[in-house]
Formats: sequence, C-alpha cells, structure tokens
Amino acid sequence: MSKTQDTVTTDRDLIPVDAAFGLLKTTHWAVGLSRGTLERAMENSLCFGVLRSRNLIGFARVVTDRATYAYLTDVVVAADLRGQGIGRWMIERILDHPDLQNLRRVTLLTRDGAEFYSGLGFTKGASELTYMERRGAFRPESDTGANL
Repeated sequence: MSKTQDTVTTDRDLIPVDAAFGLLKTTHWAVGLSRGTLERAMENSLCFGVLRSRNLIGFARVVTDRATYAYLTDVVVAADLRGQGIGRWMIERILDHPDLQNLRRVTLLTRDGAEFYSGLGFTKGASELTYMERRGAFRPESDTGANL
C-alpha cells in the first residue's frame, strides 16, 4: 500500500520500537509512557507504520480480537508532516486491513480529533452506552495472589 513515496506496513520488523516511541513522545497522551510499556503494547497489538524510505513517519496501534471489536489508539504522524493527509491515508489503510473487516465496531478516544475522525466515518458512541474504565494496576505488585 503506497501513497507516492510512502508505504503503510504491518511488518513489525519495519516498525522500530524506538522510532514509534520517538513519535509518541511528541503527543499529549504519551506523557509517562515508557519504552518498555510501548514495546509490550506493540507485541500485543496490530501495529501500522507509515514509512518514507525506511523512516517511520506515522504510527498507530489497533487492539483487537479480529472477530468483533477493535480499538484504534496511539495514532501519530511526525510533527513536521502533519496536515498533509498522511494521517487520513494511514487510517483509511488501517480500516481496509483484512483482519479488521466485518467487526461489530471500531472505537477510539480523542480529545481534539473528533472532526478529523468523523471525516473518516467515525461517530460519537451510542448515547445509551456508558463509557467506563478502571485505571491503575488490577492488584498490588506485591500480591502474587492467584495461581494463574
């Protein structure tokens, strides 16, 4: 998949953790994110990279069961290349990915990108649903607890 000299890839060997980490550190939502946490997140996600030559200029992750649900997160384009349509093109390629077809829903959270995402077919969630979350560790680090 390419747009002039850019290519979208899901090949993890072509999406270096350090390059993705560098892009994410320019965002407000990655404050406090460690490289180790990102590496683990990438290992357990469907990752997309936009490459120009071999340089990572865009990145996104999709957390999904590949059957019913996907959560789009960590969408970022290099700061000096924003506003050129790269992000839109990357999201279109993500939504076209074979593993993300026929899902019940693809979701995302955004603080300031609602207009951008609505242009890609995203709408505000159903008003009868309540977004809920549980933050922090599920059990204290010292608790080895259950025999998993």
